Amino acid sequence: MSAPTRSIRAAVLTVSDRCSQGITVDTSGPALVDMLRTRLHADVVETRCLPDERDLLAACFVEWSRRQHGIDLVISTGGTGLAPRDVTPEAARSVFQREHPGLMELARLRCLAKTPRTFLSRGVAGTVGRTLILTLPGSLRASTENLDALLDILPHAIETLRGEVQDDGRPDANPVSGKVVAHED
Repeated sequence: MSAPTRSIRAAVLTVSDRCSQGITVDTSGPALVDMLRTRLHADVVETRCLPDERDLLAACFVEWSRRQHGIDLVISTGGTGLAPRDVTPEAARSVFQREHPGLMELARLRCLAKTPRTFLSRGVAGTVGRTLILTLPGSLRASTENLDALLDILPHAIETLRGEVQDDGRPDANPVSGKVVAHED
């Protein structure tokens, strides 16, 4: 995994009625924060726990995507299943400027070897401005496995979204500005 030009600034949102009320302890959010810091060397600048309320979730995604926050990556955990109150994908889609279904498709494919239940998650990915938003499942195991499935490509995705990547390393590339990335594959 190549390190991005500058540290990735990230935020983690836990979506859970019970955790937001203090009935249960959030384990997924802290585990994702730890993974982002240790495996992606990200600077986690915001964390929050909210109930499964579409408008609250959408407002948080919008707030964290504002340019002044400088957040590159927002990861949510929870609210992506089939339960009636699971509304995280709908909240995220309501604010996306561009949806990126391939990222969560890749996460589900890479997690399939561990469990076919990975396809029960309705998690989505997309961008608001220069912020990438990923909505992961709520369980500790599923959220960390899904993030792990994407860690190798997130630095390049963030660099590209920031506008730091000019070319994909084609032999005939003539870089004028930006970063040229050579791929082994």
